[in-house]
Amino acid sequence: MNAPDNYVGTAMKRAGVWSDNETRIYLEQAIIPVRLAVQNKRGPLVLSLWFIPIEGSLWCATSGSARLIEYLRAEPRCGFEVAADTPPYRGVRGQGVAQLHPREGASILLRLLDRYSIGLESPLARNLLSRADQEIAIAIEPVTLTSWDFTVRMKGAVAV
Repeated sequence: MNAPDNYVGTAMKRAGVWSDNETRIYLEQAIIPVRLAVQNKRGPLVLSLWFIPIEGSLWCATSGSARLIEYLRAEPRCGFEVAADTPPYRGVRGQGVAQLHPREGASILLRLLDRYSIGLESPLARNLLSRADQEIAIAIEPVTLTSWDFTVRMKGAVAV
């Protein structure tokens, strides 16, 4: 799937408190879902998916029959956030373009199970792997990326 013309070759805009390396390290160590915001005919939809950062993109996988795939085919632009729900609040958010990769679905699913420490013999893994051939990988290429970290600001305000 091709990105809209106005996104092809666009240099990513970065902002925030972290360097490129600090952002990369955060995304590699954040074993939490990415919140993904997409547009559909009825309005915006926000959902959470497991992700793995690979070469600057956030990779996810979901069933080819998921409505998310339909929405991304119609409109590949999306918003995303990787941030924990507990203090100190910090994370990365941005806008991106999603590309769908049906042939990579099963391999990305295996990498996600490993990243999130889901045992391959667990009922969850067995269920997901039983239909791995139907998985579609989603690569979210950031167009904008903003980091924030309230660790110092919140020091002493909450038990850390």
